[in-house]
This record gives sequence, structure tokens and C-alpha cells, in this order.
Amino acid sequence: MTPGECREKLQDLVQRMQALGGTFDLDGLRHEIDRLGNLSASEGFWDDQQRAQKLMRERASAQETLKEFERVDNETTDLLELLDLAASEGDEGVVADVAAQLPAIEAEVRTLELKRMLSKDDDTDAIVTINPGAGGTEAQDWADILLRMYLRWCERRGFKTELLSKQPGDEAGIKDASFIARGANAYGYLRAENGVHRLIRISPFDANKRRHTSFAGVSVVPDLGDDLSEGEIEIRDEDLEVSTMRSGGAGGQHVNRTESAVRMKHIPTGFTVRCEAERSQHQNRDTALKMLRGLLFEKARREREEAFEEAFLNDRAEIAFGSQVRTYTLQPYTMVKDERTDHKVNNAEAVLDGDLDEFIETYLLMNAEKKKKNAGGAQGD
Repeated sequence: MTPGECREKLQDLVQRMQALGGTFDLDGLRHEIDRLGNLSASEGFWDDQQRAQKLMRERASAQETLKEFERVDNETTDLLELLDLAASEGDEGVVADVAAQLPAIEAEVRTLELKRMLSKDDDTDAIVTINPGAGGTEAQDWADILLRMYLRWCERRGFKTELLSKQPGDEAGIKDASFIARGANAYGYLRAENGVHRLIRISPFDANKRRHTSFAGVSVVPDLGDDLSEGEIEIRDEDLEVSTMRSGGAGGQHVNRTESAVRMKHIPTGFTVRCEAERSQHQNRDTALKMLRGLLFEKARREREEAFEEAFLNDRAEIAFGSQVRTYTLQPYTMVKDERTDHKVNNAEAVLDGDLDEFIETYLLMNAEKKKKNAGGAQGD
């Protein structure tokens, strides 16, 4: 790369950072960080633990965004100054070093641009539920592979996870599983995974080594916690069907012998959730209710965006061919393809080991372009 090409690239990154500075409202972020910091030091602030923790999470998120922006902004401007100095002195070695750093800097700018696409509603923890489609052991094993993939992705991101429920399959895999992913914008990123995921492989359970196709449904909803500010999320007791059972597991001396696991169905929508993470039935009921609230919130959001699909309901009849959002092919070749964005990756093994960022990013970019186009069309009308 010539010094001129390198400078042109850096100037583009500097301009993109300037645009991001206006979008993020840096002065507003600094003011909010100071305001919440002063509020946390006020008398009685910690009397309401839930409210205090929520506000502190908001402050931490604002601090992280500001710190990340300032670091990348300084890196781009410093590199541009270094490049100009090296070019004036004819130092080709420094120019080459700057050019070598460009891909990493551009990736950081892209990450900030993606973060800009997320709304305030996206900055919550996520509840992920995985259900196998028809196909018995094949589908149950595929659901288990997906569970591992998402847990590995969360680990890479530095997100904390908590398993809410996990029912073992008849021979292998799982009948269903739910977990919470805790981290900045966990819901905003993971909601890109909503839908049906399709696997094509030579079955390890088929003695004749035939190729099989398996399906599993993934549902991602926000963990709304105990914040009841969303007025539309109302769940009446008469709309609930609640049953209890013993927690699943392989048995042994540590098996839960009390009926602490809770299955909860929201009769008007048919949404059904299960929780067995806690030892107390009361705690599991609270968590199940929180999962239902997340489902109803997500349903309302999708209906507002006119993008609600029946596949989201985890109706197992819909977890089948033609409704998938992504296809994972392991034989006769390896490729993972997102059916919505047409993004493809040949290293299927890396994807199944949690390397999902490319798919999530392309989905967010597609959504942002779609919203921008729709907004333009509405203004034209």
C-alpha cells in the first residue's frame, strides 16, 4: 500500500469516527456518567437495590462506550499524524507498519458503527431458548450442538451465562434448553439468531452413514428483569397455566427430589417456558415469569416492526424445511450460509465453536439498511 493510499484510508476512518461522535452524543454520555455517579453517592440510593443496580449498569455501559470511542479515535488520529511524519521523511518502514495496523483499526471502527445500530432496548441481557425440531435423536443432538455454540460465543465475548433449564434427550442431545446471557447489548447481538437453524451432515447415529438434515429453533428475548416500565407487558394470573415437576438430570445423590422445576404456559399466545435453575419452586416461578415477559415484549416489538413470524413461537411444526434462517452444511462440503443476508463462511467448525460475529454483524447491517430505506420511503409518502 502506498503512503497516499494509506493516508486516504486513514482519513476515511477519521471521518467515520467524527460521524460516530455526533451519533453517540459524547457530551451527553459524559454528563450522564457524572449524573449517575453523583446519584449513586446520594443518601438512600442503595435502599432500592434493583433500581440502583439497573442505574449502575446503565452508567457502566455509558462508560464502556465512551472509553471505547476515545481509544479508537485517538488511535486513528495518532496513526494519521505518524503516517504524515513518516511520509515527509521517506521512512518506508513506518509507512508499512501503519498499513499493517489498518485492518485492526478498521475492524474497531466497524464494531462502533454496529454498536450505533443498537437501540436502548437492545442493551439488556438475553434469554436464549433452543428446541429441536422433528427427527428425534438427530434433532436433539443438533440442538445440543447449538447450545454449545452459543455458550462458546458468550465466553468469547466475555458474557456471563446461567443455565435456566436443560432436558436431556432420549439417547443424545437435549429436548430443550434455556440460558441467560449477561453482558453489554447481549440481547441486541443475540436476537440476530432468532429462527430455525438447519444442519446437513453424515449422521453419527446412522449405521449406514447416510446424510441427514436436522432442524432446531432458537428463540432470543430480552431479560427485562424486574423493570415493569414496559406498560404493554401485562400478564394476568388467569392467563397462566403452571405445572411443577422434578428437575431433570441423570439422578444420583444430588438429584432434586422435590418438585422445584416449573413449566409455565401463557394461554392467550401459547408461549411455554420451563425453569429448573433454582432450588426453590418460588424462584423458578419468578424466573419463568420473567422469561414469559421477555417473549411477550419481543412479540410486541416484532409486531411493531411488521416482522413477526410464526416461527418465533417455537411451534415445532414450523421448525422444518423452508423456514430456516441459517444452514450449516458439514457434508459433502463445509459451509455455513445465512439465508437472510446470503453471508457465507467455509469454516463450519469455527462457526460451531462460537465464531458468530460475521453473521451477527451482517444481519445488523442488513436490518439498519432496511430501517433506513423504510424511513426514507415513509418520508417520501
